Amino acid sequence: MKILIVEDEHEVASFIKSGLEDYGLEADVAEDALKAQQLLKEQEYGTVILDVNLPIMNGFELCKIIRDRYENVSILMLTAFGTTENVLTGFDAGADDYLVKPFEFRELMARLRALNRRRLAVPAEAVVLKLADLEYNQKSKTVKRDNHKISLTARELALLEFFMKNQNRALSRSEIAEKVWDVNFDTGTNVVDVYVNYLRKKIDKDFSPKLIHTISGIGYIMQEAED
Repeated sequence: MKILIVEDEHEVASFIKSGLEDYGLEADVAEDALKAQQLLKEQEYGTVILDVNLPIMNGFELCKIIRDRYENVSILMLTAFGTTENVLTGFDAGADDYLVKPFEFRELMARLRALNRRRLAVPAEAVVLKLADLEYNQKSKTVKRDNHKISLTARELALLEFFMKNQNRALSRSEIAEKVWDVNFDTGTNVVDVYVNYLRKKIDKDFSPKLIHTISGIGYIMQEAED
């Protein structure tokens, strides 16, 4: 797994590169978005470690470009701020995971291993998942409810797929975070709740019966129930 580090702080970039090489991984460094885009065109990378604060173009903007052009590349964003707003911005830009500075190198490696497992996973069989009048085609990534097409972001699709594969089962917030984002979120963030709310507005708000239900003190459950 070759890794591209996009980081303008020389000491931080050298620390990450040296650590990765100690684990037998090959890594290149780009100091800005232009250099990163050039390297991505010239070589094949499995993962991009992307800092948010970059010259020329910030990490969020570069993340969108990478996600649009290189669908199979995993993106781990580095940020100095672990606020919900900052994390959501990264995920909306197409990031697969995030890590708050400063961090321990072993945590970085754990995140990279999790991303690599997901990247190399065998694609799901092309089936249509159904609940009530809600349908999700795993192959075409299309969602319909009552024959109305619903547009979801990549993260919302991942959340919906996890819910639909675990119908009628109580799911804790930590389990959802681990399975959908491959991370254990800090208790101070409410990213899972925010995305569940996004999903509810799109697949439940204008339809009946409601399918995503809150379980007090636990998390959520997707099931067909009378309103």
